[in-house]
Amino acid sequence: MLHTPPRREVSVKPRLNDEMRFLQSWFQNPLKTGAVSPSGRALAKMMASYLDPAIDGPVIELGPGTGPVTRALIARGFAPERLFLIEYNPEFCALLRKRHPGVTVIQGDAYAMYEILKDRLDAPAVGTISSLPLFTKPPQERDRMVNEAFDLSRPGAPFVQFTYAVVSPVPLKPGEIHGERSPRVWRNLPPARVWAYRRPSA
Repeated sequence: MLHTPPRREVSVKPRLNDEMRFLQSWFQNPLKTGAVSPSGRALAKMMASYLDPAIDGPVIELGPGTGPVTRALIARGFAPERLFLIEYNPEFCALLRKRHPGVTVIQGDAYAMYEILKDRLDAPAVGTISSLPLFTKPPQERDRMVNEAFDLSRPGAPFVQFTYAVVSPVPLKPGEIHGERSPRVWRNLPPARVWAYRRPSA
């Protein structure tokens, strides 16, 4: 008679999908995460469309989360080595490094982007793309952060931001910051739109 060894109980931790990761992060720190789910594919594609991979230089991404916009940028033709991501959540940072080898992922506060990136970028950025919850900050902080992005970028480079709101998340200032908005992306849940901001040329 064959002896069958006793079966060992194997503990398997279920893999959280991206929606659960976002929801967990939102419960832990809603002011930092902002959204309860990652951007949908249509919204990420819309955001990436405002940046041109034919223009030389790095791309700054703020608040990438689990990486839907990062994927859209790579699909648009940006080499991973051109992408510089600032993410506050350390779990998301680890996930981004695993999913996108070659991308520079920095754990830190996007509102300190100038100090974080000024010595890391080897050329002016072709644009900044943001999924930050801007309305959790006062207008002065938003204005300062966007201008830091412009200071790190080539003239005319956009600052791209999505929002669920009907008003601009970045204060518009005639002669200083102007913005254009996309049609509403109904295929996102909830529906959202994209704003592209630029600093007018001198």
